Amino acid sequence: MKILIVEDNEALASGIKRGLEQEGYAADYVLDGESGARRVELSPRDYDLVILDVMLPKKDGISVLRDWREVEITIPVLMLTAKDMTEDKIKGLDSGADDYLIKPFSFEELTARIRALLRRPKETLPKELKVGDITLNTTTRKVDRSGKEIPLTLKEFMVLEYLIRHPNKVITRDELYDHAWDFAANAFSNTVDVHIKNLRKKIEYENHEKILETIRGVGYRLKT
Repeated sequence: MKILIVEDNEALASGIKRGLEQEGYAADYVLDGESGARRVELSPRDYDLVILDVMLPKKDGISVLRDWREVEITIPVLMLTAKDMTEDKIKGLDSGADDYLIKPFSFEELTARIRALLRRPKETLPKELKVGDITLNTTTRKVDRSGKEIPLTLKEFMVLEYLIRHPNKVITRDELYDHAWDFAANAFSNTVDVHIKNLRKKIEYENHEKILETIRGVGYRLKT
């Protein structure tokens, strides 16, 4: 899962980013409303959730959110604000926010709210995803094949989850970068290839069927 943080306090934004990455999310941050609006409008499918501050330079969070909703960008939005007045909460929620968090807040509460929002996607998604004899649990982040648990790193899990959600489809390296790495990642490195190589070793052990294909010059496909 990938999250965009739109917050003008860079210390807070970078702190949230680091914390989310430790929790297994990919995260980017921008420091003003115009940059946040543009990032989502150009690539609305790049992010699974936005953490959006209300008081932002160049364009306030309420205006950003209203514009997204007007063009039917339905990405879940968790609003942050230092304001604790009921009318401000109502204004944010009526503008299309999915949840509201008052500053200062604990990181534990933030992640709990993120998990709750991500359990309510546009389409109902199962907690367990299956391809053949591979089972991936999005809640416990455990993967097994034929009943044997397979230990994966956080990035390997994110890559496999994306492939399982798109079975039999050729997924490009860029798509995997967009899903599992932050905006500053070097898209010209062999990071994806290395993770795919390690993932293949783990899920295709012993005499199991080879299901993770390399499509030369394009990307990868997980066969069902």
